[in-house]
Amino acid sequence: MGLCPSPADYARRELKNEVERPVDRHVIALDVNGERRELLLPVHKTLLEVLREDMQLTGTKHGCELGECGTCTVLIDGKPELSCLVLPIQVEGRAITTIEGMAGGSQLHPLQQAFAELGAAQCGYCSPGILLASKSLLETNPRPSRDDIREALAGNLCRCTGYTKILEAVELAARRMHNSLPPSGGGLGRGA
Repeated sequence: MGLCPSPADYARRELKNEVERPVDRHVIALDVNGERRELLLPVHKTLLEVLREDMQLTGTKHGCELGECGTCTVLIDGKPELSCLVLPIQVEGRAITTIEGMAGGSQLHPLQQAFAELGAAQCGYCSPGILLASKSLLETNPRPSRDDIREALAGNLCRCTGYTKILEAVELAARRMHNSLPPSGGGLGRGA
């Protein structure tokens, strides 16, 4: 019986081999929020991990890490992508926008303003992904229907709200962005 290693010995031996394995790293140039950065990165790290751990852009959230919840949504060349499923080398040289790059300095984006006014964010964990997906929608469809908004946000899960306030906030921002409603005032959230 002494010929077979115990499970504890086997695990220790495998861990030792893992620690000694070299990690392949590459210099990758990423354009994030209008700023170009060159980073030496392990090839296995996801864009989500790089944004949070290497660039300290923690607005992009860890969620399921399987591409099912949308909390890690960022914009790549203006289109929503799940950063947990993207490797940095895949987006080298492309424009990446995180929630930190959405506002114009101290001026909130109209979507951020509408979300704050209508209470569309409750715990706020899903908000960055929803805001970025909504931004992409409004850039391609300035006057979306409620169904258009639902479809654009279908990949973003929120466990706190019933989505009504989120839909209303997107509608309000769309109206404001196209000058049919002032930035603050009456009629909040009573969209179609």
